[in-house]
Amino acid sequence: MRIMVAYDGSRNAKLALAQTIDMFHRLRPKLLLVGVAEETRDSTELNEDLFQEEYQEIKAALEEASEFATEQKLESEIIIAEGDPRKMLLEATRKRTPDLLVIARHSTKPDGGIIAQSLTYFVDELDYMTFGSVSAFLSRRVECPLLIYPAP
Repeated sequence: MRIMVAYDGSRNAKLALAQTIDMFHRLRPKLLLVGVAEETRDSTELNEDLFQEEYQEIKAALEEASEFATEQKLESEIIIAEGDPRKMLLEATRKRTPDLLVIARHSTKPDGGIIAQSLTYFVDELDYMTFGSVSAFLSRRVECPLLIYPAP
């Protein structure tokens, strides 16, 4: 069994990886850890420096995730893509044909009362309507089973 995990080193991505390992460890899956560094639209020197910084952060996060998988006695492989995360993750599933794709739902949910939660809900809905999200994009297009971990 091959499980592809979209991983960016965020808190939610770490939780999704840990939960995936807990859930599927008995099946001894190979983990395909995919990270995407977003390319900038112009090629100024400043943007190139920011891209290289993001690339190195993604690479370090993936290496950390791979070490975690090794500690859990699971085989893993690191894949780094460059570009739009939605399209690159979709392309990765088409090229590598995993048995399952795992992603964590992104959350910017702050702690707080009903006003903060309502504002967060409004922003999430606006974000979804205007830009879509990676999980929403993939849920409509990916050709393998998809597991989306909700944000805690």
